[in-house]
Amino acid sequence: MVTRWKSTISTIISFIQSNKRLFLGIGSVVIGAGIIYALFGMAYIYGGMSTKQTWFMGAVPNLFFGFGVWHIVRYILQKVYGDWIPKDEAFYEEWKDRWKKQQRTIAIVTIGTLLFAYLMYSSSEYRYYAYNFAYMYLLYATVLIQGIISEICIIEFMKKQLNLLMERMTEINRKNLEDALKIERESIEKAAKSEQLKVDLISNVSHDLKTPLTSMVGYIELMKKEDLDDTMQDYVEVLSDKAEKLKVMIESLFSLAKASSGNIKMNMELISLNRLIDQLLADLEDRINASGLHFVKIMTEEDTHFISDNLHMYRICQNLIENALKYSAKGTRVFVKTYVDQINDKERVCLEITNTAGYLMDFDKEDIIERFARADKARTSDGNGLGLAIVSTYTSTLGGAFDISIDCDQFKATLSFEREEIAVSELADTAELLGIKEYLE
Repeated sequence: MVTRWKSTISTIISFIQSNKRLFLGIGSVVIGAGIIYALFGMAYIYGGMSTKQTWFMGAVPNLFFGFGVWHIVRYILQKVYGDWIPKDEAFYEEWKDRWKKQQRTIAIVTIGTLLFAYLMYSSSEYRYYAYNFAYMYLLYATVLIQGIISEICIIEFMKKQLNLLMERMTEINRKNLEDALKIERESIEKAAKSEQLKVDLISNVSHDLKTPLTSMVGYIELMKKEDLDDTMQDYVEVLSDKAEKLKVMIESLFSLAKASSGNIKMNMELISLNRLIDQLLADLEDRINASGLHFVKIMTEEDTHFISDNLHMYRICQNLIENALKYSAKGTRVFVKTYVDQINDKERVCLEITNTAGYLMDFDKEDIIERFARADKARTSDGNGLGLAIVSTYTSTLGGAFDISIDCDQFKATLSFEREEIAVSELADTAELLGIKEYLE
């Protein structure tokens, strides 16, 4: 029995300690109410007090009321909103809703207390005596003062709560940002690893295929020298042609894999785009004549020298010309244009190749640059889907820009490279001194 009482007393003490603010507030309010009641009794017993005495004596209970109301309001706010944690970025709207509810509650409580004070006054005897008027004023003043104290308490608490919520939201946003960056970093690393694996696979497969293919080409060449009948000779020619195209495709795969991995050696030197295009069109003259296409060459008279790798630039331009040869509609024109453009206060040497496609181009420009990503209508026996992928990769490696524009059946590919003005001017000065300037035009 004694143990049970000790346990009960211990529980009560623990409860009072954990709710100390509430009991402290209630005690202060009870003392304040007792003093008000005593003042009322004194006024009744001694036949009233002057207004000055009433107000002077009323200051004491207001101190107790104020102390008690402050602690009670803080206790209630802490219990109701202390553990409130915002779920998302819309917490400020929720905070404003809670603020409005609190203001309505304060207004209702204040009005209700004023009515209660009025009822207390109206129920008193001799309420029309002067001392009762002073007592009535004291009651109203007490209610208003405690309402103001409650409002100040709420404003202070809600401001602190808002600051705390802002700090929590900042922490939440920071953590979310860190998580997003971590996920993005892991995704990038995973994509890079996957891309590297694909590049390594393509590179290894291409390398492994080159040796047996070289042997095949050698035996085919030996077969051509044999005394075969016409039918077998035709078969050997077809086999030779297909083997050669397979060889070109494997070499393209190998080159693309090396360029994608960054494992490619560049021999940067000063070259002229105009002269490169002239040389390329001359090398492809037989194919151009046999294609049935009309090539229109529009070469700028401005200086088109810039720093790049001559062999890889040749391959880039060759792929673009061959792309036009493979996929242009028969009897149409292909425009090959060079010009110098001013972009962001930088001079850029540009090449633009425009052709009319012989099929419906129902794909985006991003799709066509992807490896093997060409519509079935675009496939021909000559195409392998790597040409523009190689152009894009090589151009990026050389520090240039590659863009594609598709307008109905019109296909336009544009290359641009920044010019190094210092190097170009130095070359021009040197050429002029040597008397060979005209060869660089």
